[in-house]
Amino acid sequence: MFAKPLRKGDIIAVYSPSSPASAFAKIRFERAKAYLSDKGYIIKEGSLTGHRDFYRSGSIQERVDELNALIRDPEVRCIMSMIGGMNSNSLLPYLDYEAIKKDPKIFVGYSDVTALLLGIYAKTGLVTYYGPALVASFGELPPYVDETFASFEAIVSGQMKYPYLLPTPKEWTEEYIDWSLQDRSKHPQTNQLITVHPGRHTGRLIGGNLNTMGGIWGSEYMPEIKQGDILLIEDSLKDIATLERNFAHLKVNNVFDRIGGLILGKHELFKDMGTGRRPYELLLEVIGEPKIPILAEFDCAHTHPMLTLPIGVLATLDSDKQELILEENVI
Repeated sequence: MFAKPLRKGDIIAVYSPSSPASAFAKIRFERAKAYLSDKGYIIKEGSLTGHRDFYRSGSIQERVDELNALIRDPEVRCIMSMIGGMNSNSLLPYLDYEAIKKDPKIFVGYSDVTALLLGIYAKTGLVTYYGPALVASFGELPPYVDETFASFEAIVSGQMKYPYLLPTPKEWTEEYIDWSLQDRSKHPQTNQLITVHPGRHTGRLIGGNLNTMGGIWGSEYMPEIKQGDILLIEDSLKDIATLERNFAHLKVNNVFDRIGGLILGKHELFKDMGTGRRPYELLLEVIGEPKIPILAEFDCAHTHPMLTLPIGVLATLDSDKQELILEENVI
């Protein structure tokens, strides 16, 4: 199931399923709204905009009510999270999945919103999009925000030709600048993807934020990872001990024996705890002897810019050429 393509003049609704970014990052929130408005879209604010309940935007019921209201609004064509957080999975038992099936919309976000993207896909079959969040992504400054937007628009507008080769940004950044103080573009790094294990495979693209997937694992909201799938995983601000545990979680659940390819996103500000090891090196240790194509340092993560990836569509991973190709319509 697909949503309709997004057109200029359409309404993008923004909501707060976990962290209260519109309350604690007001300057960045306003800059992000202005950016998308200038691109020709109408921004509709969810009911918890500007609201804060300590670590979250509101109670579980308030957050459910906010999102369900946008799901049921026939004028809304895209529903984008403000940011991630830790508690989006709390909403899953209470979402109006029948309304989603009756009026499919574009659901986009990343990080903790993985729980909602995968849950909606699992319950309805609707393709969702691992991509930008309003405050975190579109509140960034050029040139990165422009590249993030270009990927988002290319995917959700439905105007590209298939097969579609996702572009590799020439530069990226993970520099930390306090959002309340940022007045310049972040320092760039030359981009270099890493072929961890060679090969080429075509399969269903599935995944998201690895740490978040642990919060829905084994539930009806976690899609079954099937034989031949291409698994996307990424994380942010984790230490190497936590990452080993999360990789091992996949190992003991026999995920690496089922999938046909693996994409490891860039890990923002990874804490190697003095080991000097990178996430892909740890991944190899956990997997053992890989038999599938593995591509690391992909730009589908908490770093800037961010590529938008559709969850649930057929894709081809060519780790020799360091390419990801979308093989079919994604909208």
